[in-house]
Amino acid sequence: MKKLYEKNQLTFAIVWIVIYCVLQSLANPLNEKIGIPYSASAVFCILQAVFLFAFMKQNGLLKKYGLCKSSVPAGRFLYYIPLMILATENIWNGIAVNYSFMGIICRVAAMLCVGFVEEIIFRGFLFKAMAKDNVKSAIIVSSVTFGIGHLINLFNGSGMELVNNLCQIVFAVAVGFLFVTIFYRSGSLIPCIITHSAINSLSTFSNEAGITSEKQIIYILILLVLTVIYTLILTKTLPKEQSQYSDSDVGSC
Repeated sequence: MKKLYEKNQLTFAIVWIVIYCVLQSLANPLNEKIGIPYSASAVFCILQAVFLFAFMKQNGLLKKYGLCKSSVPAGRFLYYIPLMILATENIWNGIAVNYSFMGIICRVAAMLCVGFVEEIIFRGFLFKAMAKDNVKSAIIVSSVTFGIGHLINLFNGSGMELVNNLCQIVFAVAVGFLFVTIFYRSGSLIPCIITHSAINSLSTFSNEAGITSEKQIIYILILLVLTVIYTLILTKTLPKEQSQYSDSDVGSC
């Protein structure tokens, strides 16, 4: 992996995206065979998260990929309050127990690691590899790729319906733009990882009773408005020097 990384960082990012998608697809049928929801998913995600963290730590890449404190005061990010609101979106309709005890443990573990892995490979590896040549293209590609990647949920046996998946994709693209803006302007990926992991984990306890297509669309519109406005505010208000890309990176660990 180190040789591939040193040879071509973009190829390295693409390889990891493929590995992640393949393992996610393989996990669902294995979950059914084991009989515990998200059991195989949790194992695969934990292994990926541990491997990626170890790889970055061993090669001195933690700061480069945002696993460090932001150099920009939290107040400039409105104390991340919009992120806290986004993190709760899966329980707006109430809380429900949807899984057995082991199912909850496995799903939460999987979702926590998914937040970490997806941020590292999409906002970290992919964005950084492309930003060296063109930052705007890197922002667009990393965000859109992240959103469209959720199409896999239609085909990997997760049981997600088309309308739900389309809403998920639209929201994921918008959140992708927001997260990459935060990372690009602050040098830290930690707020994005925490928010992403919280959104995923709280979906374990979402109450889907009574959620019509109309209600779901309203929720998505609220989330989109919040996400877009927050992204625009950050783009317009943060100091320009924080937006200058360099391979040495802003932020301090």
